[in-house]
Amino acid sequence: MRSIKEYFALLLKGIAMGSADVVPGVSGGTIAFITGIYDELLNSIKLVDATAFRLLFKFKLKEFWSHINGSFLLTLVLGIGISVLSLAKLISFLLTTYPVLVWSFFFGLIIISAVLVARDIEHKDWKAVLAGLAGIFIAYFITSASPAQTPEAWWFVLISGAIAICAMILPGISGAFILLILGKYKYIIEAVETVDFGTLAIFAVGCLIGLLSFARLISWFLRNYQSITVAVLAGFMVGSLNKVWPWKVVDSFRINSDGEQVPLFDHNVLPQEFLSETGQDPQLMQAIMMASLGIFIVVAIEKIAAVLNVKKESK
Repeated sequence: MRSIKEYFALLLKGIAMGSADVVPGVSGGTIAFITGIYDELLNSIKLVDATAFRLLFKFKLKEFWSHINGSFLLTLVLGIGISVLSLAKLISFLLTTYPVLVWSFFFGLIIISAVLVARDIEHKDWKAVLAGLAGIFIAYFITSASPAQTPEAWWFVLISGAIAICAMILPGISGAFILLILGKYKYIIEAVETVDFGTLAIFAVGCLIGLLSFARLISWFLRNYQSITVAVLAGFMVGSLNKVWPWKVVDSFRINSDGEQVPLFDHNVLPQEFLSETGQDPQLMQAIMMASLGIFIVVAIEKIAAVLNVKKESK
């Protein structure tokens, strides 16, 4: 049984996880690992099983709560929720006001995250190389073939939530990064900012489905095919970099469900082409600095995790 002080510390850890998963490239799973709750988080997620649902349907609420480690999960989810709600408005403002600098920051985050994820491949053989190349190709194809705005239908929001939540159990891969690939990052951020209960409820159901199905599937692949799975994940990150390239020119627009004109198709350009085609300052030096900041933050988090892991193993 945790004390009030321990639950408050757990709440802060949830806030840190939420802050990480709102930003593409920084994983909430990594924060969970750094703060020493990763194993308990994995085990608690796995406890949401058939036995848990039987207890729930029989209204054995106390036994159900104890079985799923409910107090731990609720405190953590509350911390994540606080963080997401407080950061959504800020990120939405920054994306609108300083798009080149924000996407440059995300670009740096994802580049270094891909390198660090690839470093964890246990067997760097031809199978891993092929898996990595396949991941690059698939992610590049998806992010290139899809328009700037993907469907806003309920089924796509549901799928987005189911896939994005898997990042919670994958140190190095963030839920925000998954939403970027699916073209739903800004959409979900805006839904949080405007408190769009309908969209958020569908997204939450998708997250629940992901936790109960896809998360276990990915866990199985990591246990049985670690090198290939990690190589594919690293490849996904590299292949999706075109999605977060800071300098884009919009080719066409569409009207969304709110009657607003939003980009439909766009293409990447070099900074000098961005200047000539849009007449806007490409902010090249500032963009390089923001990308470097993103790299520094991820490296710092990784170093802290490594030090804490060494201390844990020495005990």
